[in-house]
Amino acid sequence: MASFYRKWRSKMEFGLFTLPVLICVAVAFYIPFVMTVRYSLTKWNGISKHPKFIGLDNFKQIFTGDANFTNATWFTVKYAVLYIVLINVLAILLALVLDAKLKSKTWLRAAFFIPYILSLVIVGFIWKFIFMQGFESLGNSTGWHIFKMSWLGEPGLAFISVLFVSIWQSIGFYLVIYIAGLQSVPGDLKEAAVVDGAGPVRRFFSVTLPLLAPSITIAVFMALTNSIKVFDVILSLTGGGPGGTTYSVAYDIYRDTFTNNLYGYGTAKALILFVAVLIITVIQLTIFKRREVEA
Repeated sequence: MASFYRKWRSKMEFGLFTLPVLICVAVAFYIPFVMTVRYSLTKWNGISKHPKFIGLDNFKQIFTGDANFTNATWFTVKYAVLYIVLINVLAILLALVLDAKLKSKTWLRAAFFIPYILSLVIVGFIWKFIFMQGFESLGNSTGWHIFKMSWLGEPGLAFISVLFVSIWQSIGFYLVIYIAGLQSVPGDLKEAAVVDGAGPVRRFFSVTLPLLAPSITIAVFMALTNSIKVFDVILSLTGGGPGGTTYSVAYDIYRDTFTNNLYGYGTAKALILFVAVLIITVIQLTIFKRREVEA
């Protein structure tokens, strides 16, 4: 009887302590998610008290007749692939340099990490000023053609500008992940590779890189989710221009929902984005975790 009472009491205490957390999670995620699914099946302007139920018409329109969504998806895919590859390669190279015995490595690490503290919206406005006025002044003083190019006015250059600013702002975060991974590599393995006659490149690919697998998994996961959801840097840097060529999926959702007042339609796009991010991240984590075990 006493043991039954203790078990019942422990379950009650567990329930009482976890109930506030469950309520917060439900209010912050599950209830809004259910409402999102509901509104995605309606035609709603965000003001009307009675949204009109239209079934799957929003999704049919998105996949068959929405050129903006198709272009935004293509932009997001290109951006995500380049962002993931470039930021991870650059972060690994910088981590190798800053993990070496340099007197100024502490200051250099701080210098690379400081931009990550700033909001991407603020960073976007700063670089917008640099591209539009700073480069113009540099072009007039140096005569270099690169500074006279319309970095935010031409589609190709605008894409490069968005990608560059995003990498510049966030590379410090991935740098910290890889430095932590490098510091966890056992020194005796490196010494054994040196004794075996392996050079720096061979030591990196045969010893260091396989042991960085957990760090790579985390960094690629973060880069993947952040790149697919890119929004704030586009809002502040290009505003989707020129001519809508830098619309990401997230920015296209924002434009339809809050600019065009197509709340039901925009919610359907948001639901598609959520499912896409979920599927892609699950596949990525499964593949990378399997490679961690093999390594």
